[in-house]
Amino acid sequence: MSLRKPTKALPHMAEADIAIVRIAPESSFKNKAYDALKEAILKMDIYSTPEPVMLDERALSERLGVSRTPIREAIAMLEQDGFVKTVPRRGIMVVRRTKSEIVDMIRAWAALESMAARLITTTARKKDITALRDFFKDFGKDRLPEDHVEEYSKANIAFHQALISLSESPVLVDLTNDLLLHVRGYRQLTIGRKDRTATSLPEHLAMIEALEARDTELAEKRARDHTLGLAAYVEAHGQELF
Repeated sequence: MSLRKPTKALPHMAEADIAIVRIAPESSFKNKAYDALKEAILKMDIYSTPEPVMLDERALSERLGVSRTPIREAIAMLEQDGFVKTVPRRGIMVVRRTKSEIVDMIRAWAALESMAARLITTTARKKDITALRDFFKDFGKDRLPEDHVEEYSKANIAFHQALISLSESPVLVDLTNDLLLHVRGYRQLTIGRKDRTATSLPEHLAMIEALEARDTELAEKRARDHTLGLAAYVEAHGQELF
């Protein structure tokens, strides 16, 4: 009987360590559509007219370059978050809040912004605080905000967003983003009223002075009082704003 030589074992092959990025599933289009639509909605001025702001699913699909399925899924997510509402036989409506809801949101913003001011006095760099003055460098006694309302309104909104950002608190940024659409809309509506515009610039500059002085309690108080003043104004005049 012939003897067979034992088969020589093959050497163990190590699995190659290749840096491969996982292919994104189709659902990623839903998330991208959601992010794009939410960003677009947050930039809208939905309180500039009494007419409801409507979105068209087909137009959104064409603008974003995706099928209508991820658009529908993104709309469902936005509806769950309270940004839009599907109205039977009418379409998709961007949600606007009632006066009492807006007042409550502005008060919440006041609390968040006052905390941002507190953090800024303890962590922000001097040059970054001083840079807040740049938002209002084009306005003063010789160039009154009330004579350039649209321009001043943009500077006003940008200042408040910068204040939150300067806190370097991701939580504050996220929380205020959820309020931004509605609070910004009412800031824009009220800034055209002379009684609000006249006090706005001095209050902003007083806030910056307190921040520059690293006076934590004063900066916090001025930031809070400034925004609570808006809440009180909306509560008193909200029905007239349209």
